[in-house]
Amino acid sequence: MNYETINTLGQLKEAGWISRSIKDELREHLIERLQSGKPTFEDIHGYEHTVIPELERAILSKHNINLLGLRGQAKTRLARQMVNLLDEWMPIVGGSEINDDPLNPISRYATELIEEKGSDTPITWIHRSERFAEKLATPDVTVADIVGDVDPIKAANLKLSYADDRVIHYGMIPRANRSIFVINELPDLQARIQVALFNILQEGDIQIRGFKLRLPLDMQFVFTANPEDYTNRGSIVTPLKDRIGSQILTHYPETVAIARTITDQEANLDERQKTKVHVPNLVKDLIEEIGFVARESEFIDEKSGISARMSITAFQNLMSTAERRMLLSGDETTTIRYSDLLGIVPAITGKVELVYEGEQEGAGEVAKILIGDATASLFDDYFPKIEKLTKDDEKDPYEEVLAWFFEQSGFELEDTLTNKEYELMLDSITPLDDLIKKYQPEIAKEDTYFLKEFILFGLVEFKKLSKYKLTTGMRFNDLYGSYLSGLA
Repeated sequence: MNYETINTLGQLKEAGWISRSIKDELREHLIERLQSGKPTFEDIHGYEHTVIPELERAILSKHNINLLGLRGQAKTRLARQMVNLLDEWMPIVGGSEINDDPLNPISRYATELIEEKGSDTPITWIHRSERFAEKLATPDVTVADIVGDVDPIKAANLKLSYADDRVIHYGMIPRANRSIFVINELPDLQARIQVALFNILQEGDIQIRGFKLRLPLDMQFVFTANPEDYTNRGSIVTPLKDRIGSQILTHYPETVAIARTITDQEANLDERQKTKVHVPNLVKDLIEEIGFVARESEFIDEKSGISARMSITAFQNLMSTAERRMLLSGDETTTIRYSDLLGIVPAITGKVELVYEGEQEGAGEVAKILIGDATASLFDDYFPKIEKLTKDDEKDPYEEVLAWFFEQSGFELEDTLTNKEYELMLDSITPLDDLIKKYQPEIAKEDTYFLKEFILFGLVEFKKLSKYKLTTGMRFNDLYGSYLSGLA
């Protein structure tokens, strides 16, 4: 159908246009995608066997939907992608405030215009990208905002009585007729406002200020809610919940690999950072592991969740930390260093809700603890497990590394070292090369130095070495040697 040449109601009828509800549109386009094998929701990772099948079933059932999950679980993104299941173009009566269907008008304006002009009634087309409306539920939202109210200025200008329905100013929901309407954080909406949604969901009509007005709106509602809201801020009133066809539970990525895919997709790095800063694979795993250990941490309120945005912003901060260090040192390129991880602390502190114990530690200290916990969690994937106690006849894989530190008065690794200076410092700990050669023989050369630092910080986490923060770096010592030398 050539949308550019169809400008009147008569032309629309001649072209054979058939009206259908938005839920039918969504259902039929979904069926086409399922039969063709095309993905329904693109760039949504980790939901292929859980959330997406449930969402597809809800669309096939023509349900209004509630996506229930903690923050940062792609609830809004799923809702926005539903737009891709709509017809590319949709005709409306020209000038209609509420997207009147030319073949089934519901507003007084549209019906009177069609009565007056008949087949010459002007038609305009709107793209599916415009058929999406979104409202964040906040305590200050009113019925007038979302449904509508009497407009005294319109009454005065048109010289109409307040009893005339032409004085109504439509709210967001009527203006989103024949569209997808998303209300985010539904429990935050006051109960009386939720009540105003009853008729719209059940009967498809709205009531404004007692007018005998029936507007059978054609809507696809998608609500999002956070389980935390049910106890902390509000709840979904039972009659409204009863009218929502499907409630779908979202979740966080179940593996580090899925979480990495999401971060790589969403990080949106500057091109110069991509080309000048090398990122070892272990670094990417470590960034994601921080989120996993945070969700289990005793210092963090698990009910508030750990958004996927934490990993994304942490990765961005990490790249910027390395880039800044590179610019200051005069190097042309650089590789992520373990010490750069201190640069992600601000990305963590703003994304976690601390319990009492966490508040006592302080947000910055909790962030550093999480980085350490993530290091300890991944250490066994790369090197032999560090046991608290070893048998007398067993050789400790880290014995030579620990002996090296025992013989030294201390080892300082400054943050401001150039690439060459940094490599020379780590190369001086010769037992590290043997350890890597034995347990990670296939490691890429450019990843070797991060792995050396990773070993040092891992030994610190397992209480085999001690570390001290310096103004411009870190000092490592043998756990007991420095103490004994102090006694001598």
